[in-house]
Amino acid sequence: MKNRLTFFIAAGMILGIIVGYLCHIGAVDAASTKTIAGYFSIVTDIFLRLIKMIIAPLVFVTLVSGLAGMDSGQDVGRIGLRTVGWFLCASLISLALGLMLANVLQPGAGLHMIAGSDDVNTGLNTAGLNFKDIVEHAFPTSLLDAMARNDILQILVFSIFFGLALSALKQDPRVKVVIEAIDGMVPLMLRLTDYVMRAAPLGVFGAIASAVTLRGLSVLFTYGKLIGSFYLGLVLLWAILIGVGYVFLGKRVGTLIKEVREPAMLAFSTASSEAAYPRLIEQLQKFGVDKKVVGFTLPLGYAFNLDGSMMYQSFAAIFIAQAFGIDMPLSQQIFMLLVLMLSSKGMASVPRGSVVVVAAVAPLFHLPAAGVVLVLAIDQILDMGRTMTNVIGNSVATAVIDKWETQRSSKTVASSESTGAYFTPLSGEEQQAQ
Repeated sequence: MKNRLTFFIAAGMILGIIVGYLCHIGAVDAASTKTIAGYFSIVTDIFLRLIKMIIAPLVFVTLVSGLAGMDSGQDVGRIGLRTVGWFLCASLISLALGLMLANVLQPGAGLHMIAGSDDVNTGLNTAGLNFKDIVEHAFPTSLLDAMARNDILQILVFSIFFGLALSALKQDPRVKVVIEAIDGMVPLMLRLTDYVMRAAPLGVFGAIASAVTLRGLSVLFTYGKLIGSFYLGLVLLWAILIGVGYVFLGKRVGTLIKEVREPAMLAFSTASSEAAYPRLIEQLQKFGVDKKVVGFTLPLGYAFNLDGSMMYQSFAAIFIAQAFGIDMPLSQQIFMLLVLMLSSKGMASVPRGSVVVVAAVAPLFHLPAAGVVLVLAIDQILDMGRTMTNVIGNSVATAVIDKWETQRSSKTVASSESTGAYFTPLSGEEQQAQ
């Protein structure tokens, strides 16, 4: 289905370029051009409304289900704390690098797109952003009100509290019913998201046709600039990930990259993390990573440590702001970076999850949702690179966590030997001899 959807999105983009160009050269004056572009945008607006329809329940059930399913235990807690700490740092680095490059390279500058009048206003005045407003706005007075306005920040806060409460009480038979119900809603929302994404080719066609009708073929140059800027960012991110891996693994990081080269290329060619996952497990164990660490860290990484997707989200958000001529102060961009990081957790299994996250966060910062569809037109090309980066980032993270666990085990054994606490049980013959 994904390959078919990719084909239809590409077909929608090409058809949008052709139809938009014909309308651009055939329009009598600027007024008629704008009118024709407006008709094309009807299809895009319908698709955007469908996207907005699924955002609130999708974020709620995926995040709550992930939090409620957390296990307890000393080893799990220790490995989990280290893993989450690594993931948070990696996510911040990826987002910050994408933010910096998007501001320096300005991939969306010069488009001069015009925003529609139906963008969602979440009630947060991001223009005069200050710490007091952020803190107060983050806590909802009503979950239903937050969901009605698609206020992603307030939904996140409620979902975190709700998920942690379920996790604490999950042994209670009455609470288990609630957890099972929410877990059951996850595949339901994923299927609903899949249905909505089937309308993506129509949304892409309308967005591209509208943009080309208004601006001509010059809009394609901007796409090339966005793709080039994004892949430059990915190359820099690869260098950072491998460099950090070298600090902990030494020269073995080169061996690690060679081992995971096949699943990484598989992820790039298919733009699918799921396709590379089984082979990645095999290669990490072949590299020497403990099976227990692979089994715990890698699935967690696929849900929370998506370095390439993090960079994509910051690139896409800033691209939209530049395309529509929206000025975003640095403080506002940093706040958006943090919200993107929180919003993306648990969304890995969602079809076109990175696009959905950007669509969810965009209204909070008054970014036109129509810009999301413009990015969706070339999402497959960007998806290939970010998926490959996710595989590399998770491989390095898993290997480093295993190195920490190995060092801890060695220190524990050495400490036990030095204090006499470590001993080898006597065999039956030795006990009889004594």
